[in-house]
Amino acid sequence: MFSLAQLLNILKKQFPGADLDMVKLAYDYAARAHAGQIRLDNTPYIQHNLATAINLTVMRVDLPTIQAGLLHDVPEETAYTIEDIKENFGAEVGSLVEGITKLGKLKYRGMERYVENLRKMFLALSKDVRVILIKFADRLHNMETLDALPPEKQKRIALESMEIFAPLAHRLGMWEIKGQLEDLSFKYTQPEDYAWVATLMATTSPSKEKNLKSIVKTLHHALTQQSNLKIYSIQGRAKHLYSLYKKLLRHDRDISRIYDLIAVRIIVDSVAECYTALGVIHQLWKPLRGRIKDYIAQPKPNGYQSLHTTVIVGPGEIVEFQIRTKKMDEEAQYGVAAYWLYVEKEKPKEGARLDAKHRSLGWVNELIKLQQEIKDTAEYLESVKIDVFPDNIFVFTPKGDVITLPDQATPIDFAYHIHTDLGNKCAASRINNRLMPLSTTLKSGDMVEIIVDKKRARPSPDWLDFVKTRTAREHIKQSLNRTSRLFTMFKRG
Repeated sequence: MFSLAQLLNILKKQFPGADLDMVKLAYDYAARAHAGQIRLDNTPYIQHNLATAINLTVMRVDLPTIQAGLLHDVPEETAYTIEDIKENFGAEVGSLVEGITKLGKLKYRGMERYVENLRKMFLALSKDVRVILIKFADRLHNMETLDALPPEKQKRIALESMEIFAPLAHRLGMWEIKGQLEDLSFKYTQPEDYAWVATLMATTSPSKEKNLKSIVKTLHHALTQQSNLKIYSIQGRAKHLYSLYKKLLRHDRDISRIYDLIAVRIIVDSVAECYTALGVIHQLWKPLRGRIKDYIAQPKPNGYQSLHTTVIVGPGEIVEFQIRTKKMDEEAQYGVAAYWLYVEKEKPKEGARLDAKHRSLGWVNELIKLQQEIKDTAEYLESVKIDVFPDNIFVFTPKGDVITLPDQATPIDFAYHIHTDLGNKCAASRINNRLMPLSTTLKSGDMVEIIVDKKRARPSPDWLDFVKTRTAREHIKQSLNRTSRLFTMFKRG
């Protein structure tokens, strides 16, 4: 059972010396509002409010967001109103609760409702990213207590989490939230596969964990005694079950081919020490060719930074190491939510908007514009699934800029992502300094250069057979239609 004391103890550590009276008042207010209400798992309703607030503390959000987490269901489940909350807790907390209330209870019932729910999520994100963080915290606890619901509702809610919330967490760089939501959903959406992977992990992990203890001990000594590095932590971390499942499918269900079943994560004090630690690891063990990845020099588009290396630590024993600073680790796990660790505590709302604008809202605003342009529900849903919630790949421009594209994207998709004119006048492509067909499927890490023909009048209709993104498809169609209209006018003239 969760308690107010438990929540306050966490907050005292996160906000030393802060006045927590408003958090206590928010709890008391929610407890009165939900008095007598029992959830389907036979626990008092206030337990859900506390669980939501405690989940938010893990994301390291600000105190107004904690208050809103405690109050998030009050307007929808009790007689109290948004105006009551604004009057008692101020405009900022009231606005967050209002955002959650407007978002409403997402229900996976038919395509129209599904698309409308997506639109609500994107609009909420564009106004204040903290609303979505509260929704994640709320959803995590709902998923943890899903056994209390009938099977058909379990499946529906799990699908919501897998198809809406987890991909959204991914786009916001919140890897830990994404992993938790996927694992909790996996149990209900694919129970047989879940049982298989869970059993596989349970039988394989113990032996690997035993070997890791000696590896960590050896590494810790080399880093601290020989190289004099400041180490915050070195620990093994098991792969999330759903992530493992997807990887197993790519490797013929052979777990011996999964090198990061348990990865060793090293948290150091500075960027320079990340590279020093990488050198120490390579002195101790032989690295696998092609398995060293520098996401510090070239961060992923959502801001992820870390050094990855995979080494041979013994006969048939391969281990992946991830090296990052404390700040990088917070951001890697909680994405936009980690922002509050690094801004002035007195300006959280301004920071929330700033962070969302810089790290999230480019694609959100594109979707809001898209919903105004596309009235057909099925077409909108397909665009969202392809352009926003795919398995992304990361490719590079010749200048080293990182471009995010959906899986199976081609050089034509890349060209239109950069600029319409680049796409329309595309004549050929160079991938990793080799001339390749425009229909080539790109993969993460490719360096893509587009060769243009300035005399080219229009794109090729054949491109529509293999382009992946809505952006490319729409621009090709528009250009072809425009050319067709001009040709018709010329004939008439």
